[in-house]
Amino acid sequence: MAGLEGREQPRQGGSAVAARWTPAVEDEQALEAIELYGNPAEGDVGLPSLPESARLARRLTQYVVLRQWGLGPQIAEHAVLLVSELVGNAVRHTGARVFTLRMHRRPGRIRIEVRDPSRGLPCLLPVRELDISGRGLFLVDKLSDRWGADLAPRGKTTWFEMRVTDR
Repeated sequence: MAGLEGREQPRQGGSAVAARWTPAVEDEQALEAIELYGNPAEGDVGLPSLPESARLARRLTQYVVLRQWGLGPQIAEHAVLLVSELVGNAVRHTGARVFTLRMHRRPGRIRIEVRDPSRGLPCLLPVRELDISGRGLFLVDKLSDRWGADLAPRGKTTWFEMRVTDR
């Protein structure tokens, strides 16, 4: 914490409880988000460029990948992590007020896109063991099958694709 280096922080009483994914609660919150913002599997969903939007994007991704598309939990877990990284980059590095989220399902793969008005391209940097930041695109590179950024006249779309087994 800024300004508190070297000072012991008070501990909360009682035991720590890990946050758990509760399908009914998460589905309800995802459906509320879809009602407010739209379904990214059906069209572009505009989200405010705020840190809290990463949680919305994760929730929408979890719902679409697991519930709507019926894909497995590992695919959903990776997609949620990677969308969080792309959204985080859009929020931190673009200066945009809004970005859009879009998800596509095609035979044998899914594609998730984050579009923002910046034409600055993401850069995959080498990651060292003790680095405390800069791992986002490294994770996207390792966990996705393909990723990239497409320039548009007004901004860019950063995307990743993952292979999936069609049922």
